[in-house]
Amino acid sequence: MNKDLLSFTAIAENKNMDIVKFALAGCGRIGRRHAEHISRMGVLQAVCDVVPEKAEQFAADFECRGYTDIDEMLQKETGIEVVSICTPNGLHALHSISALRAGAHVLCEKPMATKKADAERMINEALRANRMLFVVKQNRFNPPVAAVKRAIDEGRFGALYSCQLNCFWNRNAKYYLESDWKGSLQLDGGTLYTQFSHFVDLLYWFFGDVEDVAAFGGNYAHRDIIEFEDSGVVALRFCNGMIGTVNYTVNSYGKNMEGSLTIFGEKGTVKIGGQYLNELEYQRFEDFSISDLPPGNPPNLYGEYVGSMSNHDKVYENVLEVLRGGGTIATNSFEGLKTVEIIECIYKSISTGA
Repeated sequence: MNKDLLSFTAIAENKNMDIVKFALAGCGRIGRRHAEHISRMGVLQAVCDVVPEKAEQFAADFECRGYTDIDEMLQKETGIEVVSICTPNGLHALHSISALRAGAHVLCEKPMATKKADAERMINEALRANRMLFVVKQNRFNPPVAAVKRAIDEGRFGALYSCQLNCFWNRNAKYYLESDWKGSLQLDGGTLYTQFSHFVDLLYWFFGDVEDVAAFGGNYAHRDIIEFEDSGVVALRFCNGMIGTVNYTVNSYGKNMEGSLTIFGEKGTVKIGGQYLNELEYQRFEDFSISDLPPGNPPNLYGEYVGSMSNHDKVYENVLEVLRGGGTIATNSFEGLKTVEIIECIYKSISTGA
């Protein structure tokens, strides 16, 4: 248990606070990651998955009750305070709204939704139910990412000029063919939603709203396998006057190659790189330097491929801090909506050529 969680536990004990009771929807790989952290930090009371065998195995592994229908779980289980939504992307809105209407707070995996209108519905339901809607954006906790965010907020860059985001990963045919939802336009949504929404989130977190988008995309290595692009190039103009580019693909041969963000400003230039925005590769500032960065967590491992940094422990610490200690949500629902809005604008440009 880390120092922050120990501190939280001491506060909770002093205030005679109850341990948070969770339920979880979606018993896939990322669901297991959530369940492991819930079991260490709270109580996992129930899980559900439409595949009975998955729900049964999860229930046995984590010593909780299993269901095949989220509405049945929400109706029968009492005392659930938070529901973690780890179902396919296209079902996030439906399942989050069910949990909010049942009176639970919600922690929703990325992306918050695959349509802006659905994200707006989720926010409206949270407001109506007076419940919190957390969105998972664990890359915000990467040490170099957090340090660069502080440098931006402190004005270390001076005027911000431009940025370059590169997302070069590998997702082979097997990755999609072995899944019952990945690659589906309805349930997956697209490469920017499933693989790179964390990266798009950082563009909004660092630089704010986007006012203009021009993009091109194509499916080169996954024809007849997925229903959307596997590569894209994007030009952005931000409301603050910055310009930026995004180059992304899941066709890096054999394995992930790079996940990087380079920022050019009046008084500084930085490149956060590595495969997952996990390394500070370059910096040069006027009278300033980023130093003494702590080591980050390793990436999520999923058999033959790897994902973004495994910072879900920090996500759950934030949930507990907010619910019991009066903390601030690390990624609120409005910020989750803005990521969806930007991606939706990119896909509109790709589809219309405008």
